[in-house]
Amino acid sequence: MLADSILNLLKNEISEQDYERYIKQLEFDEKNSHSDQKVFTAPNILIQNWIKTKYSKKLAHLFEVKTGIKPDIKITLKNRSEIHTKKPKNIDIYEANKPTINTILNPSYTFESFVVGSSNQFAYSIAKSVAKKPGIIYNPVFIYGPTGLGKTHLIHAIGNYSQTLGKTVIYATIEQFMNDFTYNLKNQTMDRFREKYRNCDILLIDDTQFLSNKIQTQEEFFHTFNELHAAGKQIVLTSDKPPKMINGLEERLKSRFEWGTTADIGIPELETKIAIIKKKCELDGIDLNNEIANYIAANMGDNIREIEGAIINLNAYATLMRQEITMEFAKNVMKAQIKEKKNHITLEDIIKVISRELNIKPSEIKSKKRNKNIVEARRIGIYLARTLTPNSMSSLASFFGMKDYTAVSHNMKKINELIETNETFKLKIEELKNKILVRE
Repeated sequence: MLADSILNLLKNEISEQDYERYIKQLEFDEKNSHSDQKVFTAPNILIQNWIKTKYSKKLAHLFEVKTGIKPDIKITLKNRSEIHTKKPKNIDIYEANKPTINTILNPSYTFESFVVGSSNQFAYSIAKSVAKKPGIIYNPVFIYGPTGLGKTHLIHAIGNYSQTLGKTVIYATIEQFMNDFTYNLKNQTMDRFREKYRNCDILLIDDTQFLSNKIQTQEEFFHTFNELHAAGKQIVLTSDKPPKMINGLEERLKSRFEWGTTADIGIPELETKIAIIKKKCELDGIDLNNEIANYIAANMGDNIREIEGAIINLNAYATLMRQEITMEFAKNVMKAQIKEKKNHITLEDIIKVISRELNIKPSEIKSKKRNKNIVEARRIGIYLARTLTPNSMSSLASFFGMKDYTAVSHNMKKINELIETNETFKLKIEELKNKILVRE
């Protein structure tokens, strides 16, 4: 059958994971297909949207290669009565007959694929709650934190989960919202714009900080927000900073963004980064041993998006070169991705990073206080200063307020013992060292 041969051709050009997860789920609709249009059915809206976005052009090209005719590729949903006769597992409510508006969501961004740690636990819990009961308990939800830590993953997870409940979901970056607004304003089709953004159960808006100083767009967003909120519809927003810290944002919008719940996503701790790396490898079928996973976590910084990109890049190199991913291979491939190092490290650089990462005041690190956490921070500071700078033990004793070089030697011995016997502590030292070396 032609369609089967086309899908087999596609199988040879994409990852095995994408084929198994998405393409293999398609069924060819011969009855509704003809030479200028090929129709496939997908089992759910997540796979439908993903294939439409990523593979419809490729499928059309492969048909053209085989037949000489480039058809339109149409991906439809299976008859709802066939695929929803049973209530989905772990879903409380199912609105089988409610139509949904297609919105482009990444189907791999789910709650199941999100790794939870202390830095993101609250935001994750809030996101899962509003996905299950939109518009009821937390509204709006405002998730903020530095770039690349999982904000987009969470709101896509909300959207993906909600669509399986039959909810109408609109996802857009604030840039897309602004572009839609400008286009429809220019073409005098604002009714169409308002119908799109106000006729939904859940509105997900990414990168809200870019509303800054966009007065006309802020006005429209203000009214969109009010209408949805008054109707009990769920609004979820993300930003790299909390509402009150967004300059150029009208006070009335800041006020509304804080009506519901704000949740921050912080810098992930080392254990969470390692867990994220292992989850990514599990989902993508990448074979990394613990030593390499630990190395990536300690040396690639805190941006999860960059870490995942490094893993994908490493696997691509290994596949192309038919090379097993060893530690030596990983270090060579990632050499260019490990950020630029400082030429000259100062003692102040070291104290600054340790103070920030261990939540100890710089003055306490250099003090004579004997609290356990302060003593540990001081020892780490001495170890890293001795390792990363040319300072003598005598000069370090003076800097850290110690009696003489023997005190420095004693602390170095203690740290080296911990590094040799405690793998977690060793990784923490590596991570701190990398953060000192990375140019900020």
